[in-house]
Amino acid sequence: MSGLTDLNLTHHDAEKIDDCWNRMGIHGDRSCPLLAEHIHCRNCAVYSAAATRLLDRYSLQQERAEQVATVEVDSDIVTRSLLMFRLGEEWLGLATRCLVEIAPLRPIHSLPHQRSRALLGVANVRGALVACLSLVELLGLDASVTPPAGARIMPRMLIVGAQGGPVVLPVDEVDGIHGIDQRLLDNASAAGPQASARFTRGVLPFRGRSLRWLDEEQLLSAVTRSLT
Repeated sequence: MSGLTDLNLTHHDAEKIDDCWNRMGIHGDRSCPLLAEHIHCRNCAVYSAAATRLLDRYSLQQERAEQVATVEVDSDIVTRSLLMFRLGEEWLGLATRCLVEIAPLRPIHSLPHQRSRALLGVANVRGALVACLSLVELLGLDASVTPPAGARIMPRMLIVGAQGGPVVLPVDEVDGIHGIDQRLLDNASAAGPQASARFTRGVLPFRGRSLRWLDEEQLLSAVTRSLT
């Protein structure tokens, strides 16, 4: 997968955020005089203010997008490459074209005055603060459901390219990226209880599993709404 070159505070307006935690904080030379009081940068008001400005940037990007004409997406394009991952006991597939990277799970720091129920907080990804959202909340899944017996517990972070900047989506397990036959996608049925669920294109049989194929455009739109 491609690296997170756009996460190192180089995307739009990122230069306005002083990433002091990388210069003189916990990830820098530790010369910040506030470290003695706060122990870790995430406890500092400067860090929290930077996280708030990150979320404000998503709102600003959304406002700008609404002011310009958008190009109609060809609804006939069907994705062949899907990332397979698990949440609880449910397996899901997401188009790889919206995926930036798959990374090990990192600490997620909650924020005061959360903007939405789906917003978990922010994570430090290669020195940049990235908003973290709960797919369980966005998809309306039951958070109390436990993984099936024998399931691997290998949490990962999906970093997807949302409007306004990358976003982290924690998942329980990643199976990998698979090429799915075009005919299978075309014939994916929307029938059944899972197919009527939120942001679902259809349900596919895959390796003896029932795989819920997510509509990436609807999902990314919901991600943007959760951040604005």
